[in-house]
Amino acid sequence: MNNAPSPPGADNASLEKPAKQPSKMMKIGVVGGGVIGCLRAQSVIEDPDSELVAVFDVSEEAGKAAAGTSSAEVVTSLSAFVDCPMDAAIVSTPPKYHEEACVELFKSGRHVICEKPLSNTVEGGTNIVDSAVAHDRVLGVGFNLRYYPFVQFVKKAVDSGQIGTIDHVRVFGGHDGLHNFRADWQYKCPDSGGGAMMDIGIHMTDLARYVLGEITTVYGHMSESVFQVPGSEDNAVVVMKSPSGIPAIYQATWTEWKGYRSYLEVYGDKGMVRGSYAPMQNLLITKDSAIGTKKKKTRKFYPEIMIRERLKTWTSTALLTFKEELRDFKSVVGGKYDVPLADGYAGLRALEIAQAVRDCTKSGAPVQLPELGNMRG
Repeated sequence: MNNAPSPPGADNASLEKPAKQPSKMMKIGVVGGGVIGCLRAQSVIEDPDSELVAVFDVSEEAGKAAAGTSSAEVVTSLSAFVDCPMDAAIVSTPPKYHEEACVELFKSGRHVICEKPLSNTVEGGTNIVDSAVAHDRVLGVGFNLRYYPFVQFVKKAVDSGQIGTIDHVRVFGGHDGLHNFRADWQYKCPDSGGGAMMDIGIHMTDLARYVLGEITTVYGHMSESVFQVPGSEDNAVVVMKSPSGIPAIYQATWTEWKGYRSYLEVYGDKGMVRGSYAPMQNLLITKDSAIGTKKKKTRKFYPEIMIRERLKTWTSTALLTFKEELRDFKSVVGGKYDVPLADGYAGLRALEIAQAVRDCTKSGAPVQLPELGNMRG
């Protein structure tokens, strides 16, 4: 934390501190009682300005597990869930169920955070976004890697101009195969919507766009030659471009035999910045000018995170990011839009990029996408 100087007169005992204004408690429901759904529910329970009021899962046992010791009502149908009194909901089910849940919630006037990927199809994602717009509701998408410290470090270095003008971006995400999944739906079409690009790759797609601002050109190739699961690619290698032509080199893979890892690299005319995970670390290299040879290197490690994850697994870090996403989601609902939270357009563009790679694999031609921008602000 930064130790900001005290304002003038702050040490004057005669000055009274302004009374803290009571905040409105947001009533939130959670759809899905799986591993991520339980973490999402926990993020609501532990938020001082939120109340978990309902949990929906077709398994009452799973719903009760997510509700924990809270007083949340546990229901086993979407209609019963929508009837519960709430301001917003977090949808954390298999992707093929996202569309129905989100659309019904928007129709009933609720704001929504939807887990990634936004849907298992571009059409489903489009319907979700259109419904949010039609009912003037906030739609956040669970690209929680934006809140990981290694990504925040990269974004700050880029936005502050430390590496100069961006020249290109590299993103990579992969792991070593199907044994990493807890259930078949996580990697089999049509439930999953695809393979590596819809799994770890969906995060990397979003990070490339998060840094570049927008992606409108996609050229790449995907394959299913290793695990041979129909509709679920093992590998995808892609070049994506921003509207101004800045490229991002992307790979999503299930054949990273060294195990789970991901990284985001941004290269500018005055340096570069890298963020990686498993383990989490950063590297920043800066120069005085593009032709300068004198370099300054800054490395950042996160031993506290490594130790915590060894003791409490990766879910401990995910929970912290879910809490930050929830905080920013409430800020957007309140009219503050300048936050890292991914919106519906971010979720939709990630789906469109994955589909563009599939189309390009068949046609051999690059795919052009229209600019989307931001949903609000």
